[in-house]
Amino acid sequence: MENELISVIVPVYNMEQYLERCIHSIRNQTYERLEIILVDDGSTDTSPQMCDAFAKKDGRIKVIHKENGGLSDARNAGLAVATGTYIGYVDSDDWIEQDMYERMYNACVEQDAQLCVCRYFSEYADKTLGGGSGACVPLTREELLRIYIGGHAQYVIYNSVWSKLFRRSLVEGTLFPKGRNSEDITYTTKAFCRLDKAVYLDSCLYHYVLDREGSIMNMARGERMFKDELPFWREHIALIRESVSGEMADYASYHFWRRLLFYYIDFKKAQRAGDAAAKEYARRIVGELRGDKTAIEHVYESGIVSVGDRARMRLFLLCPALYVYTVRLYEKFVIPVRG
Repeated sequence: MENELISVIVPVYNMEQYLERCIHSIRNQTYERLEIILVDDGSTDTSPQMCDAFAKKDGRIKVIHKENGGLSDARNAGLAVATGTYIGYVDSDDWIEQDMYERMYNACVEQDAQLCVCRYFSEYADKTLGGGSGACVPLTREELLRIYIGGHAQYVIYNSVWSKLFRRSLVEGTLFPKGRNSEDITYTTKAFCRLDKAVYLDSCLYHYVLDREGSIMNMARGERMFKDELPFWREHIALIRESVSGEMADYASYHFWRRLLFYYIDFKKAQRAGDAAAKEYARRIVGELRGDKTAIEHVYESGIVSVGDRARMRLFLLCPALYVYTVRLYEKFVIPVRG
């Protein structure tokens, strides 16, 4: 059987410094049946000219020039013209391993899976972090969701779309929310809820660049969290409840609330370090959790929550200040002994 076409969508905004590395890594894939869609999102540097030059060198490359609309809008523009049976995403400041799409496509075909997820390298200015056993792991929808929601001791499955190869049917009609950050959460959750079978490659095939100056991820964390991230996680829970089961949605709710407790501690630490805005963000976390108190009590008594987590949440809802004090004692005296 002839290899099927993969559409690779690359949003580009003022990326002249990184673009050649990114496009080179895609053009030189061992899987050659690619449609490479470069979406110039109103760049003001030399990125538009670079995109056009790449298209002249490689007939697989399509270029879209559009007014600036943000990452989500650029991805949507690419998806609108994509003709591949599979859809992949690469951010233009990142790059990929030479055999990434060959391995992901073959895994989908061999396992009769609609989606492949791979592990990735975290690229910092002074170091690269990776890992993985090299295993190829078939997953049912429920197995995939449990790892995605609750984490796994070994496997890394996050919401990022760039670490995934989607069969087109999974994402048909699904758009990224324009003008928002943390946009991958809903997109990925919808795809996961639609699928029957996925496959996970425990190999680092994508190079994700962190801490780049000017990156969206370096925006004020608190505002981004309350404007985009937390509403998306709530939408994620609602999607799972509607498309999968109430039990899985309760599991997602539990991990959402655990996430909020971690965020609360982070904000309190930032407040002690002199971050003036952190106090208000911590107060808003208290409001989020107390607003969910009835639902929390229902889920936390359902048998899916550990005794320790029940006690921590009960203490937090009773007195957030006492909860913070208890966490400090734990970090000061218990963790060093365990270590």
